[in-house]
Amino acid sequence: MIRIIDYGVGNIQAFLTLFKRQGITASRATTPEELQDATRLILPGVGHFDHAMQRLNDSGLRPELERLVQKESIPIIGICVGMQMLATTGHEYEETAGFDWISGDIRRIAPADPSLKI
Repeated sequence: MIRIIDYGVGNIQAFLTLFKRQGITASRATTPEELQDATRLILPGVGHFDHAMQRLNDSGLRPELERLVQKESIPIIGICVGMQMLATTGHEYEETAGFDWISGDIRRIAPADPSLKI
């Protein structure tokens, strides 16, 4: 079962709609118990790294995610901030640690021309 991790950050419904249109069974997981039958995981996220990690930590989902990914080898994909959360630390100004499943720090891309928006 594909489980989309719903910790209050991200457009979960967009993913559910996409999978439904493709005829693929997927559902949201808001509790550790709803993660237990996962065969694939999607970790979406929108906004700031610190906020997203804090929401995930507060959700109670982190210990079960760590068990599934590290001990059960369940594949996980991070989308947007969800991908950043898989790294060691977030943006260079953030204070919250990531999962540290991908060694490295997330850094802001500074354009050569400060008038350009990234």
